[in-house]
Amino acid sequence: MGKNCTQVTWFLLLGLTEQEGPKGTLFVFFLFIYSVTLMGNLGIITLIHTDPQLHTPMYFFLSVLAFIDSSFSTINTPRLLESFLTSGQSISFKGCVVQMALMTLHGTAECLLLAIMAYDRFVAICHPLLYHTIMSQHLCVQLVVVTYVASVAISGLLTWYIFKLPYCGPNVINHYFCDIPPMLQLACVDTSAVETIIFSSSALIILFTITIILMSYAYIFVTISRIRSLEAQSKALSTCASHLTIICLFYGTITFMYAQPSSHTSMEQNKVVSVFYTVVIPMLNPLIYSLRNKDVKTALKRRCLGKLSV
Repeated sequence: MGKNCTQVTWFLLLGLTEQEGPKGTLFVFFLFIYSVTLMGNLGIITLIHTDPQLHTPMYFFLSVLAFIDSSFSTINTPRLLESFLTSGQSISFKGCVVQMALMTLHGTAECLLLAIMAYDRFVAICHPLLYHTIMSQHLCVQLVVVTYVASVAISGLLTWYIFKLPYCGPNVINHYFCDIPPMLQLACVDTSAVETIIFSSSALIILFTITIILMSYAYIFVTISRIRSLEAQSKALSTCASHLTIICLFYGTITFMYAQPSSHTSMEQNKVVSVFYTVVIPMLNPLIYSLRNKDVKTALKRRCLGKLSV
């Protein structure tokens, strides 16, 4: 069947919900979230780029995270908004390939970047005198380049495995974007081997990055516990609080989505979780960093006061 079928050339995305009643409210709600996401993340990037006080490795990685989040949200949120205005959306086979590849790329890049940011905090707190020597500008750029190269490779590999499967029909995707679980359900052949590859790859990425994060924070907490000054302890913990919050939010959702067999979750659950990590978390990240980070708030005040004085 897989060898003799006629390959579908387009798919129909059902969207987040098929109920007509709440679509208008959902459109306004998600349009607001998307606007806040873009303004927040682009604002963080602009603030870090223009304020010399924020030209440090920590905020360089934060600006990269903001770029990933704004890109991540832009890949699928406009199509999600469009789904609230129409009864169904068609997407070409190639368009589906590109969308999945970009989503996987940015999701993987965020995982790797969060691990790098944990290592950055480890060096800053455990080796403060060597911080700028170890976390040189050259190394920071290299780490970001390696992150994107690895993400492109992983994304390309997983996307290739999924779309080399035969899709003979039906071509209706019960989702608002071309995600891995609903695509596997449409394949005309047994997908257990591909599911094993995806599960193993996702688990490996999560375990690798989580290991770096846990080891970094284990050393960080040991170092902080040895500091006698409560003020110094509080300052050290405050630089980690925002990062830890984002880690808990992001890793909780992607572990639920991709690090377990697809048969263990329903498609409706997948859609709800997908909304959280593709739409809500990219909006929360800049808010968490701006509200909990004194340096960012101080830089924002300087910029606002500078504009008022002009």
